Amino acid sequence: MGSRFLVIASLNAFLPGNSEPQPATLQLDPETGKISQIYDSHKPLSDFPELDISQYLDLGNLWLLPGLVDAHVHLNEPGRTEWEGFATGTSAAASGGVTTVIDMPLNAIPPTTTVSNLKEKTDAAHGQCRVDVGFWGGVIPGNEDHLVPLAKAGVKGFKCFLIESGVDEFPCVNEQQVLTAMPKLEEANSLFLFHAELDSCNHSPSEPSHPPPPPSTSPPDNYSTFLHSRPETLETDAISLIARCSAKFPTVRTHIVHLSAASALPLIRETKAKGLPLTVETCFHYLTLSAEQIAKGNTLFKCCPPIREEVNRDALWKALEDGDIDFVVSDHSPCTVELKRLEDGDFMKAWGGIGGLGLGLSLIWTEASKRGIGMSKVLKWVAEVPARQVRIEDSKGSLKVGGDGDFVVFDPELVFKVDKSELHFKNRASPYEGLTLTGAVKQTYLRGEKIFDRETGFKGLEPKGKLIL
Repeated sequence: MGSRFLVIASLNAFLPGNSEPQPATLQLDPETGKISQIYDSHKPLSDFPELDISQYLDLGNLWLLPGLVDAHVHLNEPGRTEWEGFATGTSAAASGGVTTVIDMPLNAIPPTTTVSNLKEKTDAAHGQCRVDVGFWGGVIPGNEDHLVPLAKAGVKGFKCFLIESGVDEFPCVNEQQVLTAMPKLEEANSLFLFHAELDSCNHSPSEPSHPPPPPSTSPPDNYSTFLHSRPETLETDAISLIARCSAKFPTVRTHIVHLSAASALPLIRETKAKGLPLTVETCFHYLTLSAEQIAKGNTLFKCCPPIREEVNRDALWKALEDGDIDFVVSDHSPCTVELKRLEDGDFMKAWGGIGGLGLGLSLIWTEASKRGIGMSKVLKWVAEVPARQVRIEDSKGSLKVGGDGDFVVFDPELVFKVDKSELHFKNRASPYEGLTLTGAVKQTYLRGEKIFDRETGFKGLEPKGKLIL
């Protein structure tokens, strides 16, 4: 059973508004675990005579970071718990310094498309979560009357697909169905998320679209075969549709999940310049992996939209720095190893999804360091902005008075090799295995209580996560 630390001191704390780490001491409320005071110095235990030594945590030179917010995670429970679950998924999140996740409306069965389905999911989650968990709802054909009740029940927004999702219980929507849903989301003052790949058959007949690529004649175990089947035009056509619909309902916040195609960035900039409330996320895998490195038959790298070429990766980084992309998520979307078809390496038939929850901070810090980008900017992308996106910024996303005492102890110089035995999600097959990364989470705390320790894992630590509704 963990106990709450009430004072945390560090010589290198990352506080809002500062580009560099600074000495700081946090004091937490003993009842709520919220931050009650922040001192701009490293205060010794002797300054707090009322405290027991067990309530004081001195991090020395280790970095003190806010808990991360991952706004795109598939926990798959109930219904597909052989893929992932609340216990294993939130354990993986905690191991990577993530203290809040927002669960996608698929691939659980049932999907989060009605209030009763949401209740099934929250019932399954109770008592299992090591981090705080919120929920996205889903937009599918015919469920428009469920959207306002779902918003009132506490979902943070609604996701739809403009191309087949890969699971039968979550079909895609067409343009007219998007327009039918929008006034409901306007009424709910909610957020509309889009998997932005568009089948040409799903396109408005009055608008030009790109025909689907002709079938490839190259072998299905070549990554180029799969990449050819999901061209960048699927993304640009989808974003054109989103921009058209947004212009008709300009007060509805819209969001593009997991942007992969850099060629869509001019259209994104144009849409934002018109004042339409559009935000964009990309993923750790698009920022750290590239098509050129994917070996024949290594289907662990398959996801939708796909990992693209190195030049595309560089363009995504520039867009992130320029503010055209707003934040970064994991899109942790695992499955059983069998569904990855590693034996025959068939990219066209393998499940598309990346397993990597818990590695995101190390992945992005390794790459950001090479590009001369500091941790303060990284924290905006993985904590502050996603917290604001789901409207939990008062309690999450930064170290501030009144916010939850969620924090991460981080060693920026610790070098390690990704080993599947040290991963914590259910199916430990990951394209990141074998990578050498710099920077590691030493410990993670939720409202001042330890929820992960790199040395001892979860030994003696009970789930402390709450549901955010």
